Amino acid sequence: MNDIKIIYSARKTLSLEVSAEKGIILRAPRTAGKKEIERFLAAHEQWLQRAVQRVEQRAHKRPHYPESEEEIRALKALAAKKIPPRIAHYAPLLGVAPTKLGFTRAKTRFGSCSGKNALNFSCYLMLYSDSAVDYVVVHELCHIKYKNHSKQFYQMIESVMPDYRLREKELKGI
Repeated sequence: MNDIKIIYSARKTLSLEVSAEKGIILRAPRTAGKKEIERFLAAHEQWLQRAVQRVEQRAHKRPHYPESEEEIRALKALAAKKIPPRIAHYAPLLGVAPTKLGFTRAKTRFGSCSGKNALNFSCYLMLYSDSAVDYVVVHELCHIKYKNHSKQFYQMIESVMPDYRLREKELKGI
């Protein structure tokens, strides 16, 4: 993760992003010169080192995601078996109902809720504990009512899952 990818665009400021999937990305205005970028990197060297360490530590804690079609089909089948009963349990408690349910092979998000209240879950979620699966189910169900991450959204999660922060940490590899 030592190579820094520089992306120039119509922006006014420099920014850094570090992720296991993308590596280190420096976003810069089209007008940024080499010296300006070097100064920015020097000023943020400690932050960058800590961010790279955090990403590497989290990557070691995350389960290995299988790549073969057979393994992915098996994970999707398991998700199709495990998740609907969890939705059936939590949806009435929250007073919501999804319009559709799907399973994906997304690696960077465990679940999503569309504007039409269709829920999708990554098959890779099956590699985590049942309590983590329950958290993602509740999180996405709450998006049916709140399409954001507002205070009310998290209060709704907490109303049925007071320990949601611990479950969230497992998914983040903390």
